[in-house]
Amino acid sequence: MKLTKTALVIALLAGAGPALAEDWTGAYAGFSFGYADVDGSDGAGGSNAGFGPVVGYDYDFGNFVLGGELEYNWLNLDLGQSEGSLDSMSRLKLRGGYDFGPALGYVIVGAARASTSGDSDTAAVYGIGVAYPLGDRFVISGEALRQDFDNIPKSGGSLDANVFNLRTTFRF
Repeated sequence: MKLTKTALVIALLAGAGPALAEDWTGAYAGFSFGYADVDGSDGAGGSNAGFGPVVGYDYDFGNFVLGGELEYNWLNLDLGQSEGSLDSMSRLKLRGGYDFGPALGYVIVGAARASTSGDSDTAAVYGIGVAYPLGDRFVISGEALRQDFDNIPKSGGSLDANVFNLRTTFRF
């Protein structure tokens, strides 16, 4: 019985081998589909789906990956309380992450711009994400992002936006 257990452990260890790291270096482009949940001053806010293009470039330093990205999301989110609507959000993001073999876990910092029917404002964006390749060129990923705008509804109050995106990209 001991010999059988030992042989089984050796076979499993020999077959497991090290996880192959993905090479994340290169440009990519694709689309994001997501959900925005927005809370503002004096009861303004709402939630709605958003979508848009994304382009970026990553550089793989071994276990660490660093990249930049530009993302645009079209929205049609009624803020209620006669505050107008949130029409779009664009983001310039810096991504830094760890290569976990086939998956990439990363953090995001950058700038976001929100455009409404009343005004526009810029704020910091931060969040987390995970990316997983499907074959050599396609990558699926998910992100959770936070933006805190100070002066965007018609009344001039704050607007806090949480955005959850599922994305598909093509690597060049």
